[in-house]
Amino acid sequence: MTTLPTVLVTGASRGIGQAICQHLLNTNHRVIGIARQLTDPSLLNHPHFEFVSLDLGDLEVLPSALKSLAKQYSTLSAIICNAGQGQFKHLEEFSFDQIRDLMHLNFLSHVYLTKAFLPLLKQQPRSDLIFIGSEAALAGKRQGSIYCASKFALRGFTQALREECATSSVRVCLINPGMVQTSFFDDLSFSPGIESHEHLQPHDIAQAVHLVLQAREGTVFDEINLSPHKKRICFKKKENF
Repeated sequence: MTTLPTVLVTGASRGIGQAICQHLLNTNHRVIGIARQLTDPSLLNHPHFEFVSLDLGDLEVLPSALKSLAKQYSTLSAIICNAGQGQFKHLEEFSFDQIRDLMHLNFLSHVYLTKAFLPLLKQQPRSDLIFIGSEAALAGKRQGSIYCASKFALRGFTQALREECATSSVRVCLINPGMVQTSFFDDLSFSPGIESHEHLQPHDIAQAVHLVLQAREGTVFDEINLSPHKKRICFKKKENF
C-alpha cells in the first residue's frame, strides 16, 4: 500500500489554514492540523486528518510540546506555517502584553516549530517548509507597526533560512497574500471589498501551496505575492488610517 505524504499545517481551524488542509486532503495527503480548537466536522471526520490541540502562542510550553510532536511525526514531507492573528492600532494603544503576544504567535512560534522539525525534514529525500506571510511584510502601514514588524521578521527569517537549507533537501518558500475574505477581519475595523475581484479567497492560497509542493525537484519558489486584481478597503467605522 502506498504511503501518503504527511503534511503538518498550523492554524488549521479556520480560513486559510482550513482551506489548505481541505485541499491537501483532496489531493491525497495525510494532514496533521494544529490549532487551539477545531470544530469543522469535514476535517475531524476525514480518515487522513489528525488534529493536535496546541496553543502556539504559549512559548513556555511550546518547546516540550514540539519535541513530543517531532517524535510522533518524524517523517513529514512538508510543514505549512500558517498560524497568526492581526491587531491594528497606533503603537501607543498597544499594551506591552499585546505586543509580546502578537510577536510570539506571528513570528516566534514559527521559529520554534521550524527548529523542532528541521533536523527531521533534512533527513527526508525531499521536503518543504512553507510560511504564510502577508503583504504587510512588503511595506509598513499606519496602525500596522506591530503586525507589519511580525511579518517583516518572518520574511527575513525565511530568506536567511532558505540560504541555510540550500545544500539540503529542504525547500523554503514564503507566500504573501493580500486581503483574504475570512473571519480574520471579524474583529477588525476594516475588511476587503465584497466584489470577487476585490479580495482573495482562502482556496487561492491553498492552490499556491499546492503549486509549491508539486514543483519539480530542484526548483524553489522563493517568494510568492498574491493580490486581488483590485485592492479595496472597506471601513466598518471611521478610523484615522
